[in-house]
Amino acid sequence: QTSKLGEAKINDPELIKNDPELAEIKRLFDKGELFPPPWTVKIVLEKAEELAQKNTGIILSGSPRTIFEAENEMPYFERLYGKENLKIIHLKIDEKESVKRNTYRRVCKDGGHPIPNFSQFKDLKICPHDGSEIVTRGLDTPETIKTRNEVYRRRTELIFSFLSEKKYKIIEINGEQGIDKVFQDILSKIEK
Repeated sequence: QTSKLGEAKINDPELIKNDPELAEIKRLFDKGELFPPPWTVKIVLEKAEELAQKNTGIILSGSPRTIFEAENEMPYFERLYGKENLKIIHLKIDEKESVKRNTYRRVCKDGGHPIPNFSQFKDLKICPHDGSEIVTRGLDTPETIKTRNEVYRRRTELIFSFLSEKKYKIIEINGEQGIDKVFQDILSKIEK
């Protein structure tokens, strides 16, 4: 996930202390803004190169989120994997549902594993994946999520028409369904 790569850098006190650019990136991110696109491209392509050298495929979550990122990342991925193997998953979800889900989501403290806001997980205190404490992210406030949604409309929605014009395969999935159904829909469509 792009956010995990970026957050690892901006949440490292030593890096922040010695790098004013990272401190500014953290300030913007904490308000709900995107990471700066050139910085995002740099960290995504560094990780992609590392994985490509291991002959490993990639599933990206969180990038590209801007035209700049798409223009700079997609040709690179095309060279690594072939255009026919690149699939863009567009999870469609209503803004009200997005605010509700993100405001109440929890994650495990160590691994960041998401714990959905469903009744069966309501009393869960320990992550079933790694045993760490389950917490609510400080960034998941209604105000920050509202800002993220505004940024999405302003900067991210545009990339779907851009990528479509470039003849990339875009797969639309109803993201308002349950997790298992979303997963099954994704699997069935990427296997075609």
